[in-house]
Amino acid sequence: MSSWSGRKLHFIGVGGAGMSGLALVCARLGASVTGSDRSDSSYMERLRAAGLEVAVGHDAANLPDGAEVVVSTAIAVDNPELTAARERGVEPIHRGALLAELCAEKRLIAVAGTHGKTTTTAMIAWALRGIGADPAFFVGGEVPGLGDDGGAANAGWGEGEWVVAEADESDASFLELRPEVAVVTNVEMDHHSRWGSLAELHAAFRRFLAPAAGAALPADGSLDELTGDGTARIFGFGPEGPGPIELELAVPGRHNLLNARAALAAIELAGFDLEAAGPALAGFPGVHRRLERKGRRGGVLIYDDYGHHPTEVRAALSALRELDPPRLLAVFQPHLYSRTKAFTAEFGAALALADEVVVLDVYPAREEPVGELAGVSGLDVARAAADRGAGRPVWWLPDAARAERALADRLDRDPDLFPAGSVLVTIGAGDVYRLGEALAGEGNS
Repeated sequence: MSSWSGRKLHFIGVGGAGMSGLALVCARLGASVTGSDRSDSSYMERLRAAGLEVAVGHDAANLPDGAEVVVSTAIAVDNPELTAARERGVEPIHRGALLAELCAEKRLIAVAGTHGKTTTTAMIAWALRGIGADPAFFVGGEVPGLGDDGGAANAGWGEGEWVVAEADESDASFLELRPEVAVVTNVEMDHHSRWGSLAELHAAFRRFLAPAAGAALPADGSLDELTGDGTARIFGFGPEGPGPIELELAVPGRHNLLNARAALAAIELAGFDLEAAGPALAGFPGVHRRLERKGRRGGVLIYDDYGHHPTEVRAALSALRELDPPRLLAVFQPHLYSRTKAFTAEFGAALALADEVVVLDVYPAREEPVGELAGVSGLDVARAAADRGAGRPVWWLPDAARAERALADRLDRDPDLFPAGSVLVTIGAGDVYRLGEALAGEGNS
């Protein structure tokens, strides 16, 4: 293992799911770690609890002398800390390169795919820990019970020989990894600012799979075009296998069943016993912001989901339909102007699975509505949902505060419209979860 104890690392954007996990593990391995982010978060709280010095707000003064600088694609080129680093002659390290460096310390199971990779990665880590393998892991979300102290965690450095890592295709950083076992859950166009076509994306996934000794792919043959570049062993997964015929899971939805089968396929490729690993998944609690129950308001159950692609929105609503709610209300916040423009009609069709729909305006993240994105709005999605809704109510409430007031009034004023057991779900990769938390309030869980 390489030496980390002499290294000084400063993470710009340390409060993100991926960056915070890298920072925690580097500190665990002995590096001196600092960081900053534009706002506070639960990830920042966990970093402070681990003794790391992290600042809210970006300022050149945050950058320690002699530090290597770690950035993600989300960091703007004019970030003052990044500017200061370059003025000192420090070339930044992309988070994908740092993840690859850490993963090279152990045998790697890497999980890629447009949908389900966070949950599948978490399931593999959970099951391996359940059978005593004690893996290292890097997950793009918080997993309750996965921390060494029994709390939530998104990363850890176990003593076992394996590391399980989520592999991100959004910025092509998954191509930095050299997995021994690779998982591809599915492939669809999602990040249009990076990939020009599905053919280009397929080529990238073939490169991701090429170093692997074994790969887990959907058994329905939909990803056959990704194989053939030298991967030694292909293992298919589907709703019925691998693993026990009856697979008990605490998380709902057919998509989570497929995630679990993908996890078990990877575990078998790594040489572990499925007879033990399958039952270990029964206690898997899910990942924060993946169909996470936030509480209730009166008799209405409130959930939150990170879904930001039409397939993910459809999967979340289909899973909640399994609860047989008398009424299902979806509150959707589109994420990125480019994605909203590309999938307006598809979002409308997916949201039509709900009985009632509220659409907020776009959460821009790193984008601006200029050039070819000028004029793109959440209103486009609301209109598409109304077109596909067959008369179902669709509300355009662009401002979150306004939406909270309107929804609170609607839920409280007409309990007959929302009988006990009805479900309200907030969906999106932005900050829409705050709306659900506000509606649930304190003492309603």
